Amino acid sequence: MTTENKKPLSAKQWQLIALLFAIALINYFDRQSLSVVAPRMQAELHLSDAGYAHIISIFLFASAVAYGVSGFISDWLGTRASMALFVGWWSLAEAATAFAQSSLLLGIARFSLGLGEPGLWVAAPKAVGEVIPKERRGIAIGIYTMGATVGAIVALPVIVAITTHFPWRSIFLLDGLAGLLCVPVWMWVYRGSSNSVHSETSDAASVREVIAWSPTWKLLIARSLTDPVWYFLLFWFPKYLNSARHMPMQSVAKIGWVVYLGAGIGTLCGGLISDALIRRKLQPGIAYRWTMLGAAVLIPLSPLAALAPNAAISVGIAALIAMAHLIWLVTLTAVLVELYPSAQLGKAAGLIAMGSGFGGMLSSELVGYIVTHNGYTPVFWLMALLHPIAITLLWPAYTKKFGNRALEAA
Repeated sequence: MTTENKKPLSAKQWQLIALLFAIALINYFDRQSLSVVAPRMQAELHLSDAGYAHIISIFLFASAVAYGVSGFISDWLGTRASMALFVGWWSLAEAATAFAQSSLLLGIARFSLGLGEPGLWVAAPKAVGEVIPKERRGIAIGIYTMGATVGAIVALPVIVAITTHFPWRSIFLLDGLAGLLCVPVWMWVYRGSSNSVHSETSDAASVREVIAWSPTWKLLIARSLTDPVWYFLLFWFPKYLNSARHMPMQSVAKIGWVVYLGAGIGTLCGGLISDALIRRKLQPGIAYRWTMLGAAVLIPLSPLAALAPNAAISVGIAALIAMAHLIWLVTLTAVLVELYPSAQLGKAAGLIAMGSGFGGMLSSELVGYIVTHNGYTPVFWLMALLHPIAITLLWPAYTKKFGNRALEAA
């Protein structure tokens, strides 16, 4: 594709990208809220680290189920209506967390949150595939994914600041309100854009085709292996700084956000690197493969975060790991948008993302056990292995004829 054939994005396309960025920011602010208030929440509800791990696992189990279901909902209702449903549902669930007076009620609220939040990550790629031209999809995905990391960045200082002056439960009400306000804005921005048409016959055929295709399973396994790295950084790293590095939460808020800044840089780099390689005439499959390999070789540095002599160096290394993982994740998402036609994209994205939920759920239980009995250091060593294993699995799945369903198993 030549530069001359490229057209600038329209104002409406930029509005869509900006709104997806904002929704993703709220999505991850909601996720991060529990980990930031975890010490106070655990004390009030008499919840151990193992119990906290169970709450995370409940959320991730719901997410795994929801990823699979969300794909069908998104393809059936269309991108516009399904996104509104997902955002409205998870915003109400986030607000409900404020009223949890026991670990059981907290688990129900976070389970409900887990049922709603994955819908964004199924509907957003569909929106990009329907509205954004092919040569700009990588950077579009990178920008809206950066919204998630910005949400994680601002969550630490903002939540600490708010809950210093107000009860910790108040943050969940504010989060829920912010999400609900996005619903009418989304309905206005995406008006007339979705071209999804429901067909039960085509649904059944496309599901069978997606499930029978071996790259679907390779990508699912890759996400189940690698997404636990991000879940650890999201749900456990603030607690690691607080308990293992003995930092008060005010100090965690001052430097912990750097980890998520690294992730934000990774979202942009993932889109920019692969798009630049494609513009240089490299086949998309090859461009994505080399981009993901570059990210995978950085992850084995993760044990240095535990071995660092002070918390500042540990945070810097964790930021590098977060950057590498988000480069990986953005590129993998671009693979999906390029690989599957619009009628299958929601189902494929949902099925593949189920690996994220189940992998995160199992890893959360494992992390809870390891932290309780052996501390955090073994977790950092375990993280070092996951991306190299995944890239080894995916490497032969790419061919030079990528595109138009040409990503074939070797």
